Amino acid sequence: MKRSFESPITLLGARALAPFIMMFGLYVIFHGHYSPGGGFQGGALLAASVLLMRVASGSKTSSLILSNAVTTPMGVVGVLIYFGTGLLAMLLGSNFLDYEGLPIPGMPPYYLRYTGILIIEVGVGLAVMAALVLIYDKMADGEVTE
Repeated sequence: MKRSFESPITLLGARALAPFIMMFGLYVIFHGHYSPGGGFQGGALLAASVLLMRVASGSKTSSLILSNAVTTPMGVVGVLIYFGTGLLAMLLGSNFLDYEGLPIPGMPPYYLRYTGILIIEVGVGLAVMAALVLIYDKMADGEVTE
């Protein structure tokens, strides 16, 4: 960021709101296969909580919240979770992202579907959160041009 107007009231408000936004983002991710929501919406909420702290605290202390060196690997891990789940089912003889083919012993097929969707939602949430934070960081640094 070019200029920083550090206000203790804004910082206090952000510190009070950010954990609740993160908790709601995790709720949306973990209950996305039961109710409206999912990985994209939950990842956007998690990114919003991180970005709220970055805007409120300034650029120097914002890297303590989520380091710039962590966001790219976090996005890669999210994408690998998504594709790894699909490829694992494919390697075991099912279709891509056919959750009944996952190698979890002792689970009925309908529980396998719930578990597979949950794994996918976590991967998508991680990837979306990392991508949104990375976009903000690049724009704040002035690296994105028209």
